[in-house]
Amino acid sequence: MFHTIIIAGYLGRDPEMRYLPSGTPVTDFSVATSRRWTGQDGQQQEETIWFRVSAFGRTGEVCNQYLSKGRPVLIEGRLRPDENGNPRTWTGNDGAVRASFEVVAQTVRFLGGRGETAGPTSEVPPYEEPGEEEIPF
Repeated sequence: MFHTIIIAGYLGRDPEMRYLPSGTPVTDFSVATSRRWTGQDGQQQEETIWFRVSAFGRTGEVCNQYLSKGRPVLIEGRLRPDENGNPRTWTGNDGAVRASFEVVAQTVRFLGGRGETAGPTSEVPPYEEPGEEEIPF
């Protein structure tokens, strides 16, 4: 079986590159995705999910060179579960159990202009279906 995850969000920190014992470069960074909606009580609601992303090889080198905190990106990849097939869990300093969604990037697309960063209230534009006149067949 096969699975793919697509994430559009903003880098939460600058990328960090390291090398595996085989010499393969690996760049790690975090990406935040958010959604907003109005609840049944009329109050604005917001949900943010963080993903830990690892990019290997040439993709990792390019990410380390050009990405920085706040930069909008689109990641295509696969989830990397723990040994039981679940998100990785740990206990924080406050004693609360936390979970982490880890993604191995297969494709990284830089969104926005060169060096562009976004403020905390900016959103990635939603996908728009092409009109019939734009479909090539």
